[in-house]
Amino acid sequence: MGNNRNSKIIVAAGSVTMTSKPQLPVTDIPQSELDAVRQAWVELSVLDERVLTATEAVERLTGGGPRMAVVVGPGGYGKRTAGIKALWDVSLAEERSRGTTLRLQEIVPDWENPGSPDTAVLPDEPGTCYLLDVAAEIGSWQRPGYVAEQLVSYAEELTSQGSFLVVIADEHGWPEASSGAVANVVARATARPSAHRVAKMHLEYMHHRPDRIRWLNTASTDAGLVGEAAHLLSDRSRPADAARLATTLASAGDSREGLKEALSAFQEWRADVQSVFTKTEDKPDDRALLISSLFLNGKDALTVQDGARALLGDSPEIDVRTILTGPDLTARLTNMGAEVKGRTVSLDHKTGYARAVLLHLWQQRADIHPHLLLWLDKITAPRGLGADQRAVIGDLLVQLAVAENDIRVVRQVHAWIDNGDNSGGHRELIARVLTVAAEADALGAEVRALLLDSAQDESEAVATVVALVCQGEFAQHYPRQALVRLRHILDRREPDEAVTTAQKALRDMAARDGQLPRVWNTVIKWATEKRHLAGHRAFLSLLDPRVDPYVLQVMLAAAKQKQDVREALLDGWNAVLADPRVHADCRQVLTAWAEVRKAADVPTELMTELLNQIILEHLYESPVSALFFGEPGVADGEAVIDLRKDLRLPPALSNMLSTHERATAES
Repeated sequence: MGNNRNSKIIVAAGSVTMTSKPQLPVTDIPQSELDAVRQAWVELSVLDERVLTATEAVERLTGGGPRMAVVVGPGGYGKRTAGIKALWDVSLAEERSRGTTLRLQEIVPDWENPGSPDTAVLPDEPGTCYLLDVAAEIGSWQRPGYVAEQLVSYAEELTSQGSFLVVIADEHGWPEASSGAVANVVARATARPSAHRVAKMHLEYMHHRPDRIRWLNTASTDAGLVGEAAHLLSDRSRPADAARLATTLASAGDSREGLKEALSAFQEWRADVQSVFTKTEDKPDDRALLISSLFLNGKDALTVQDGARALLGDSPEIDVRTILTGPDLTARLTNMGAEVKGRTVSLDHKTGYARAVLLHLWQQRADIHPHLLLWLDKITAPRGLGADQRAVIGDLLVQLAVAENDIRVVRQVHAWIDNGDNSGGHRELIARVLTVAAEADALGAEVRALLLDSAQDESEAVATVVALVCQGEFAQHYPRQALVRLRHILDRREPDEAVTTAQKALRDMAARDGQLPRVWNTVIKWATEKRHLAGHRAFLSLLDPRVDPYVLQVMLAAAKQKQDVREALLDGWNAVLADPRVHADCRQVLTAWAEVRKAADVPTELMTELLNQIILEHLYESPVSALFFGEPGVADGEAVIDLRKDLRLPPALSNMLSTHERATAES
């Protein structure tokens, strides 16, 4: 096939539909989590009693009722892993008894309105074990009893598909009292697996390092570092912490120094950071040097020193006596925990150290927050010391927000939008932070709500940042929520930078594999049913071939095959042409259609028929009359003139047009 673009159009066009409601996206459950329940499962507590969470979930899934289990309980009890274990056991049983292989997938809770989940958009593929984690959002459901009933009904329908559902909830959000059906699907987590056992199983079966188990033995001796890591886990430790410790120990150097460094990393360098800040209580210059090292990691020592001076608001020293006094720069950096090789300063040798220092600084020195953010603006400016460090700085701020698990941190970074500089780099940096925070397990639901509020903010800068978020991974993982936020931005009164950024985000989203049907169905409803300004702008933006003709080509290819798509195109034009707020945009897009028609980049006959019908129905609307008759002082291009010749018009209009064109030519 010589033209890959056309082959893509043919495939994509077949999936464009006007009837089905796009389902929630699904992702494969990570292989590492599957390996953990297959190879390193622990079901004994610290009291050597069985932890029955997964067993009870299997009983709910296979007990003759709806194929559903809701795992409820406090955080840190291994609920998610228990849910995956239950699905894995059910899939094995199905394979043994029926010879049927089931897929294990996670549903992304991309509800259009997270406070009122629409269970009609849940996926229902046959032979699938679904995991739906709503622990972080269930507390915000407006009608939890109704949603729970709908989920149970959905699970009953899964029975005919040979599929199963496990829902992960928090300790109190699932409304068990609403009905017996809702209560009967609950599997309650009342005990957590022994953290020591989890760490040992992961070391042996996940990381294949059984020799490191001796570091976790509780019987400590002086020989062979036995028991050196045992104190890091207690009876109250989370299984996730145990798994993280096992990963840390598996990669540690097999020496006392290597183990010491691994233990410090697991403890997030708390002792090291406390020591550094204690010994520099009266040395703000050294603390500033450490902060500069965090954000300018990998730069030369003099650049790091310049960054520290900028943070303090100091000028370079000019007094020779002062310059020659005190320890050398390399020694100061080393004492702060940095590594200096040649002229390069790095903290990479201590994984997580930069995050730990930033976390300590943020918690213990709250007054520095605004000063730190303003300083970051300066060093990330186009010619700033860290202009090429935006990605690193964004990652550090994300780690801070997620580690704090506090929406107030994100709000402070969010407030930085209008309190910092007005550059594109500044906005992209904040958008990066918000994008990652919006997908964090515990914090994500609150950040996504913040993005919804921000999309309706009057500030152009704030709305632009939200549009930038919707250009990235957020739109891939939460497409329905991204569209809702883009709709609010596209509804802004003036076509400012926020609107143009949202239009680009919408086009980017529509061009992604598998997303066009969802985007098209949503936009056509905005334009024709809701008659939002946002819908009219979105419709024109998607079908404007000047930036990229791909969407227009796909939709015309679909319109050749499906009458409802063709009618939707006409309905969309009818709606936008009735809105005087977008008349100028209509004129530009109609002219662009004429240009792309002349270039034969689209089905020429179909486009001519569509344009003919649009023009006949809206001849006296200003965008159409401008295309049809021309405008005073505006020279129409050859493509527009050719289009006029090909339109099948009533005789009177055709004669009028010919007379107009002759007069134009003579003048």
